[in-house]
Parts: sequence; C-alpha cells; structure tokens
Amino acid sequence: MSDSESRQDKARKIAASATSYKVCEGCDSIVSLKTVLCPNCHSFRFDASPTRVIAQAQLLGSREQNSVTASDLM
Repeated sequence: MSDSESRQDKARKIAASATSYKVCEGCDSIVSLKTVLCPNCHSFRFDASPTRVIAQAQLLGSREQNSVTASDLM
C-alpha cells in the first residue's frame, strides 16, 4: 500500500466518524475530540464541526504529507 492510499484510507475513516475528531486552528491537524492541546503545535483552539473535519480529512487525504510528526523524529 502506498503512502497516499494509506492517507486516503485514514481520511475516509475520519470522515465516517467526524464527530469523534476536531481540527486544530493553529496547524490544521486533525486530532481526537478528547485532545486538549494539539500535539503538533500546542494550540488549544479547535473547530469540532463535522463539516470542517470532513473537509480537512479530504484535503489531507488527497495530498502527500508535508508536515513533521512525532513519528518522523524517532
């Protein structure tokens, strides 16, 4: 499975349960609804509307990763 397929699969899963996620307003990452601080940019402002989560999942799922994540630093 290529990275883009994996990202698309993750995006579909997130979109299917959009009410379990929210979008960080600092860096546009998608995080769990229970998250208090964004693990990537430490922002505490989020948009939890399902419409925003679905749109962001579709956007992120359609392109290559261009941000550094914690797993990239290991």
